[in-house]
Formats: sequence, structure tokens, C-alpha cells
Amino acid sequence: MQDDTTTLEAVLDPKAVATGLADQHVADIAEILNEQSTEVAADILLHLPMDQAVEVLDQPGLEASAELIAALPDDQAASFLSGMSADRVADVFRELEEPRRSALLERLDHETRVSLQRLLAYPPDTAGSIMTTEFVSVPATWKVGQTLDHIRRVERSRETVYAVYVLDPRTKKLVQTVSLRRLISGEPEAPILSVVRPRRPVTVSPLTDREEVARLISKYDLLAVPVVERGHVIGIVTVDDVIDAIVQESTEDVQKFGGMEALTEPYMQIGFFEMIRKRAGWLCALFLSEMLTASAMQHFEGELERAIVLTLFIPLIMSSGGNSGSQATSLLIRALALRQVRLREWWRVGLRELPTGIVLGAILGTIGMIRIGIWQWFGFYDYGEHWILISFTVGAALVGVVTFGSLAGAMLPFLLQGIGFDPASASAPFVATLVDVTGLVIYFSVAFAILSGTLL
Repeated sequence: MQDDTTTLEAVLDPKAVATGLADQHVADIAEILNEQSTEVAADILLHLPMDQAVEVLDQPGLEASAELIAALPDDQAASFLSGMSADRVADVFRELEEPRRSALLERLDHETRVSLQRLLAYPPDTAGSIMTTEFVSVPATWKVGQTLDHIRRVERSRETVYAVYVLDPRTKKLVQTVSLRRLISGEPEAPILSVVRPRRPVTVSPLTDREEVARLISKYDLLAVPVVERGHVIGIVTVDDVIDAIVQESTEDVQKFGGMEALTEPYMQIGFFEMIRKRAGWLCALFLSEMLTASAMQHFEGELERAIVLTLFIPLIMSSGGNSGSQATSLLIRALALRQVRLREWWRVGLRELPTGIVLGAILGTIGMIRIGIWQWFGFYDYGEHWILISFTVGAALVGVVTFGSLAGAMLPFLLQGIGFDPASASAPFVATLVDVTGLVIYFSVAFAILSGTLL
């Protein structure tokens, strides 16, 4: 028996659906296409007006644009690709598989093909990989009115016109950047350089990391930043490209925080075995690390036999240390990403986290001691004649474990970044595992020091 989705798709008339979507926003159309099978969504696209279909395919919210392009006839797919923004076409071709990829590449016009090959040559997550080659540039000898006339003629062939890039008429190198707002407010007969702010334009290289591009756009409040190679503008990264990149980067970081590899596709589209591969590696690594916890407990087996009451607080001690470490790790990973702290400032962070960990540990330790006292006084549980020493043991251990957790959680991102790894890999589970093992050693060392001669 077919499910409801299959039955619905069977009765859909793609032409009628396309007609009904004609007055919808392209972002809403993308959401509707996401709910259909690839075949049905491709059929609907074919019945949309050409301009509207291209806008839909340009939407970052369209989850399966590569599959949709692959499902279209060659001629239609090539037409759509030629009309799409260059950076989105590059995204599609990164996902297409051979021989479909080569077949469509051959059908593109020469200009689109050259632009696409340039974008695909840059490493992922760089400015070159997310830039668009569609921008407006004019010679420095032009006047304001001449520039505005040029914008009117080429506007439809450019993804965005946030700014105009003024080039040296002889070398074609970037001289200045002028915003559209200042251009419109200038006198038509005035030289274009007369409306430019007297400051050096903000630029990035094609190999600049996309996170750094996002930081510059945020710092200088830009709508686009030019990508410059040997003085020549080869493309621009717009604010919407950066937002897409930030969302993707944040998604990857959140997944890494959970102790797994980042997913390359939406959750519902990733294959079963690929999901297992992404999660099993880290899970096995964490499991093997947690075995050290068992080894630590075996080492203190004698103490546990003589003072079984100490086992009651092991989960409390371990979770408190892990939680403090996770807090510090999350704070420092974000601070490093936003350049709020630098790699060379690790010692300042350590000096800040040390007293923070002591105070936080003291707060938790006080709460733990009060809890033991209340349970003993009101008869909820009898911790024995040495219950006061046990409460001091728990309190002191919490100070030590929480302090160590804060320091370890703060230093791990620095260590990983220093050796060239993504600080997000210092995920909360990894930090928690490290602190679990060390926390047991701290707990039983404190217990031996305080309870020696009584329970131990």
C-alpha cells in the first residue's frame, strides 16, 4: 500500500501546481519543492517561468538543487545553470557526479564555464569558493552619471549591485570602492572618485577563510567585500553568501560539539551507512577513553571496599567536572572564532579560568556539603559517624574537579588550534571524558588525604 506522500504525488499536476505558485515568493516555492520527490519537483520547475525557476534554484533553502538539475533534460538544465548566480552553480557542480557533471559542463556557454572552473579550483570554505564573479566595475575616469547609466544596462546580469568597483583604466587594478548610496547622491557630471570616501578599500584574497570574510563584513558593516588577486578584482562575497556560510559553519560546529563528524547533507537526506560512519568513529573513541574511568576505579578498588559510601558521590563529582569543562570549552571556541581572544593569549585565559573554577567549585562544594548535612540531620540517609569528614571530602573534591575541568576545557581549544585542528573538535563529550578520568583521581586523592586513619 502506498503512503500518503506517494499518493499525493501521483495526483499532482505539475503544470497546475506551477501556475498556482506563479505569485508565490521564491523562498516559499523552494520550501514546497523540498517536500516533493526529485522527479515531481523537477517537473514543476520545468513549468515555471524561466526567470522564476532560476531564482528558485538560486535559493540556499532549496535542499536538493544538484539532484533537481541532474533530473532535468540536458538543454533545460544548461539553460537554468547559465541563468543562475556563479557561486550557486559552483555549489551544484560540487555535488554532481560523473558523467552528468562533464555532460552539463560541456553544454554551458564559454563565459559561464570559465567562471565555474575558476570557482571550483579554490578550496572549500574559502572566499574564492563562495564568491560570485558577477559584479559592477568601471574605470576611474568615468563620471557619476556615466556609471549610473552603465548600472542600468547591466543590472539584470549581476547578482547584486551593493557597490561599484573603480579600476585603474590602464592596469585594471582596484583603486576604490563606492557604495551605491554615495553614487546616487553624487552629481551626474562629477568624477566618480569625487564621491568615494578617502580610505583604502577592504579586500580579501581568494584563499581567505570564509569565517574571516564574515568577520570583516561584520566589523566594517559591509554588504559585499571584493576578492582581489594581484590587485585585480576577481569576484565579490556578498552578505547573503556569508550568512549561508555562517549557518553551515555553525551547523558543523554544533554537530562537532555533540561528538561526531559534521554532516555534509541535510539530516533526512544522508544515507544510513554514512550516518553510522559519521557517528561511530567518535563514539568508539569516546567509549575507549571512558574505559580509562574503569581503570581508575579499579586502581582505587581497595578504598572503595573500605569506604563504600564514597561511591554514592562519584556521579556527582564526574558530572560537575564535565559540566564545568563543557562550559569553558564552549565559551573559548566561540571566542576564538570571533577573534575575541588570540592564540597567544592562552595564559591570560588560564589565569582567568583558575579563580573562576575555584569559586564555582566552592559554590558547588558548599551545596554538596549542605545536602549531606541535611540528609544526615533529618535521617534521610546515615553516612556514618564520620559524615562530617565525608562532607568535607566531597566539598574539597568538587573544588579541585571543577577547577581542573574549567582549565582543561579552556586550554583544549588553544591546543587544538595551535596544532592545526578545528577547535570545535574539543567537543563537550571529549572534554567530559577527560575530566571524568582525572576527576576520579582527584576525588580519591582528596578522600585519602582527609579520611586516612578513619574510613581509609
